[in-house]
Amino acid sequence: MKHVSILVPELSVMQAIADPRYLFTAVNQFLAVAGRAPLFHVQLVGFRCEVKLNEGLFTVHADKELKDVPQTDLVIVPALAGDMASAVAANQNLVPWIVAQYHKGAEVASLCVGAFLLASTGLLAGKKCSTHWGFANEFREMFPDVEVADGSIVTEENRLYSSGGANSYWNLLLHLVEKYTDRETAILASKYFAIDIDRNSQAAFALFQGQKGHNDSAVKAAQEYIEKNYNDRISVDQLAEKVAVGRRSFERRFYKATHNSVLEYMQRVKIEAAKRSFETSRKNINEVLFDVGYTDTKAFRTVFKKITGLTPIEYRNKYNKQVQQKDKLLIP
Repeated sequence: MKHVSILVPELSVMQAIADPRYLFTAVNQFLAVAGRAPLFHVQLVGFRCEVKLNEGLFTVHADKELKDVPQTDLVIVPALAGDMASAVAANQNLVPWIVAQYHKGAEVASLCVGAFLLASTGLLAGKKCSTHWGFANEFREMFPDVEVADGSIVTEENRLYSSGGANSYWNLLLHLVEKYTDRETAILASKYFAIDIDRNSQAAFALFQGQKGHNDSAVKAAQEYIEKNYNDRISVDQLAEKVAVGRRSFERRFYKATHNSVLEYMQRVKIEAAKRSFETSRKNINEVLFDVGYTDTKAFRTVFKKITGLTPIEYRNKYNKQVQQKDKLLIP
């Protein structure tokens, strides 16, 4: 029997507490129907038994308090809610228990931005971690000793697991089900809950908004210039000259401020503009690539897929409603 302890943190997302309980309980039912013994003993665990969420709108009742769970096999850290620094601070009373369980041999899995609480334990130092793409830069600022696995749905290292944003945590839960049971049971669970079991990237959902949470005015000026002139051919030398900073110093400062090289930043701005065009216009691939400053179709396709995980055609077909309707009309 695997003991699964789902934490009930303050300032957390109720669904990220309820969903893992639902899944592991359902898997027990699947096993029973197949004539097999239930595998998971699932319980909600909190610092106290009653935890109010959503400013008191909901109350979650934990099955046990931390002090009554001396040992477990798997700790689930649900997604936090609101301001991450405040949520992490509000839940520091959970940290010693998480660390103690890990050192006793338990595995620990964070869901979405639950990675912030897991990272605050120090267990992720020097390791890779996934989190919601929209919080990746904030995570880097708070935990510079943890490597963010950009775009990843599931990251696993040394009995520590983390997932990408929002519903991506279902893929981590399925990953754990497959590990503890088998592929057949995980597939059954994926079908029951209507989850794409093999989705391995959240890159297609990410929006690039530029990292502006820094105080380097020269870098901000360069970012703004790139974003206003993404359809032009801009060189690093031109940018450095515009902001009156030597090239080597400019490149170093730019990377420190944005966690992107200048070239990577320019590519991401161009691809973000291309994504918006694919989502809302009827333009073909060549029209879009020229609009965003590319002249080489192969180069555009390579960079686009690297950043989004999809080819330009796949992305357009996925998100453009006009294209979807046109395709339906062509189907006899």
